[in-house]
Amino acid sequence: MRTTDIVIIGGGPAGLAAALAAREAGVTDLLILERGNELGGILNQCIHSGFGLHTFREELTGPEYAARYMDRVLAENIPFRLGAMAVRVTADRRVTYISREEGLETVQARAVVLAMGCRERSRGALSIPGSRPAGIYTAGAAQRLMNIDGYRVGREAVILGSGDIGLIMARRLTLEGARVRLGAELMPYSGGLKRNIVQCLQDYGIPLKLSHTVVDIRGKERVTGVTIAQVDERLKPVPGTEEDFDCDTLLLSVGLLPENELSKAVGVELAPATGGPKVNESLETNIPGVFACGNVLHVHDLVDYVSEEAVQAGRSAARFVQGTVSAAQEELSLVPAGAVRYTVPCTISPQRMGPDAVVRFRVGQNLRDAVVTVRTADKELLRRKRPVMAPGEMEQVLLKKEWLEGAEGPIIIDANTVSTEREGM
Repeated sequence: MRTTDIVIIGGGPAGLAAALAAREAGVTDLLILERGNELGGILNQCIHSGFGLHTFREELTGPEYAARYMDRVLAENIPFRLGAMAVRVTADRRVTYISREEGLETVQARAVVLAMGCRERSRGALSIPGSRPAGIYTAGAAQRLMNIDGYRVGREAVILGSGDIGLIMARRLTLEGARVRLGAELMPYSGGLKRNIVQCLQDYGIPLKLSHTVVDIRGKERVTGVTIAQVDERLKPVPGTEEDFDCDTLLLSVGLLPENELSKAVGVELAPATGGPKVNESLETNIPGVFACGNVLHVHDLVDYVSEEAVQAGRSAARFVQGTVSAAQEELSLVPAGAVRYTVPCTISPQRMGPDAVVRFRVGQNLRDAVVTVRTADKELLRRKRPVMAPGEMEQVLLKKEWLEGAEGPIIIDANTVSTEREGM
């Protein structure tokens, strides 16, 4: 059995950034496993611009952003395997993968970084009535067919869901000469970035119906139309609000799910709100030496944040291998409150953390004139005003080590409007 210091599962933006960070931290024995035929992951099909504004201070396309990291991986001679599907990870960090060239291989690692990304929620998870004609795609599948394979997926489209991929595909279809009739979103707010709503829908005159969903699909061999209906506060269709739209294509942009089958099999504890692993401030899971980052941990809105998080995971894995991790005397739980849905990490050890720790979170509703507070049982650590907060945009706060030493947990991360906060006073 081969041995290596760190195995990174996934060669997308998270895996590449984690590998480079581990190498910079002094670990030379690394291996990246990528199930696709090239490094870069999903970025290879994201030919639109908007990437790299935080990381490189310039606007890049997805392939350009990925190429920056791939070039560095090649320059550092970091080993990688393409077409290598990881099929098993054990608690003692043995990684088994299969590939056409090597067959079934097992590598004993001293640390493992999970960076498998996420997958799209499919029609089967939605329970939409109707037959199963051609012309129904997830937004990501349609993106690959158009941008990688060069196929035209349809001429008249309806998009269900308002995630960023669906919004971007509305613009992409329009630029290719298709007519996008509308977008329908089940929730009373969009799940995508504000800039994508403006640039991909409003700039092209494409309407977005909030609190609406598809209740029927028509067509036998090919989609011929869909029926849209309004939903109530329980997200149930309201009788009498149905509208019919003729189309030959239905795109589904109804959410992303962290790809955690390997994680579950090895016993990694998952957070219900994210579907990703519960991690501490080092992005280490409950399995010692197994770390997680990127969309396998929680779904990000910007790839720049994926890279930042992966750097932290790579450095943490390197410290674990080098034996320089301080022993945790206590762990403080992070508890979401108010409009906050979840936090990453879930726990923080003041003894083990560096000078500060980034806590990322999302809210579950649109907020205006919001206040974000961080407090413990006996004191308020941070208070910050935010004019606008939205579910589609990730937020973060920076916690300083000096604040947490001697603090009594849990640490409560809260977001509310000013008026709501005053009512609770």
